[in-house]
Amino acid sequence: MREAGVGTLLFTTGGGSIHPVPMFGNVNAAAGALRNWVLNLHSELAGSGIYAAHIAINTWLGEGGPEGIPSASPEQVAPLYWDLYERRDQAEAVFNG
Repeated sequence: MREAGVGTLLFTTGGGSIHPVPMFGNVNAAAGALRNWVLNLHSELAGSGIYAAHIAINTWLGEGGPEGIPSASPEQVAPLYWDLYERRDQAEAVFNG
């Protein structure tokens, strides 16, 4: 990507990377670290033609999630990725359903 001067890197975590949820406490720490790394990568790559962004999915994907947790299908989430890819103007987006 650096040689070509163009590229897109989209990283995904759960919503707990931004607003931790106690039942996912163990994975929230790792997701929060990945989020921080991506936001720094976004800043570091600014102006290089390479775009990096973080997407936090704040819903359960598919059926059968924990009670009280909203759910969404991959088809509902996909447009957010495409929008980020096309616009390339945000370091982060959150899908809330």
